[in-house]
Amino acid sequence: MSTRNIIVIGASAGGFDALKTLVRSLPADLEASIFIVWHMPPDVRGLLPTVLNRFETVPAANANDGEEIRPNRIYVAQPDRHLLIEDGHVRVTKGPKENRFRPAVDPLFRSAAYSHGPKVIGVVLSGALDDGTSGLWTVKHHGGIAIVQDPKDAEVPSMPENAAREVEVDYSVPVSEMGPLLTRLVAEEIETSEAVMEDDKQLETEVKIAAQDSAFESNIMSFGELSPYACPDCHGVMSKLMDGKRPRFRCHTGHAYSADSLLATVTESIEESLWNSIRGIEESIMLLNHLGEHFSQDGKTNLAMLYFQKAREAQERADILRQAVFKHEQLSIDQIRDIAESDADDKTRSAGE
Repeated sequence: MSTRNIIVIGASAGGFDALKTLVRSLPADLEASIFIVWHMPPDVRGLLPTVLNRFETVPAANANDGEEIRPNRIYVAQPDRHLLIEDGHVRVTKGPKENRFRPAVDPLFRSAAYSHGPKVIGVVLSGALDDGTSGLWTVKHHGGIAIVQDPKDAEVPSMPENAAREVEVDYSVPVSEMGPLLTRLVAEEIETSEAVMEDDKQLETEVKIAAQDSAFESNIMSFGELSPYACPDCHGVMSKLMDGKRPRFRCHTGHAYSADSLLATVTESIEESLWNSIRGIEESIMLLNHLGEHFSQDGKTNLAMLYFQKAREAQERADILRQAVFKHEQLSIDQIRDIAESDADDKTRSAGE
């Protein structure tokens, strides 16, 4: 018999206050190792452990590569580094970004599930989009416990909402109730037999990629099936992988995206591409007008008029692109789902009138 002594926690926007509330409610003698990934800018170093240690519960510190995992400790991911668990030690790596983040939640959760199976408790807190959903699915699929913050309690509900939608979570509770819940779960004895997974090799490969192994040499493209999408980070070929019925994508250099984060990134890059096109056209307009003026001063009126005409035609194309920029939407699955639900509510109200 054993206990659930590995707790992995993921948070993003709105997660700072949630983490403070959670850690404040933990007992100082909690016999578990806690690992936290909180999306943060690369220059925010040391902030979270300092704040969490003010509560004088479980000691917190930024994780260091290679240090031994000890109970009654909180290990916080460093800025711009993935946090992983490997053979009783902490790994701090600069592997490829996942869902546009490093540190990302999914690599931590996967590494915990791979190394500790049913001993793992995965927790997804407040945040945007869906980092953590794939990792929590892996935790659950490998025999661990899946917990999300009640979306109604979250400042930014997308991360816990998406996780609860895609994963058969065990608990969805306000963050104020998580401390007592975790304390109870850590104290329970469990069977130590490892869960059987059909995709152990894929999981092992993805954990190693986050630990800085070459995705290409690891033959990551042999898993899943090729997709028509190019990686937004490196423009490499992406393969479609599946977590149960949920698709996600990873390129041959290692960058990984959920379908939602890929949609958000692609639609964001469309606006950037349109502005770049407008810039290029406007530069051509300036050059055409400049040449037109040159030929006009040189007495070549017909040639000058042709350059001025081409400049006007280019301006018309730039105006069309500018209107396209203004009408363009940066999309996410959550946004589309909200629109669909709003339309359904409008139809229901209309039917009742």
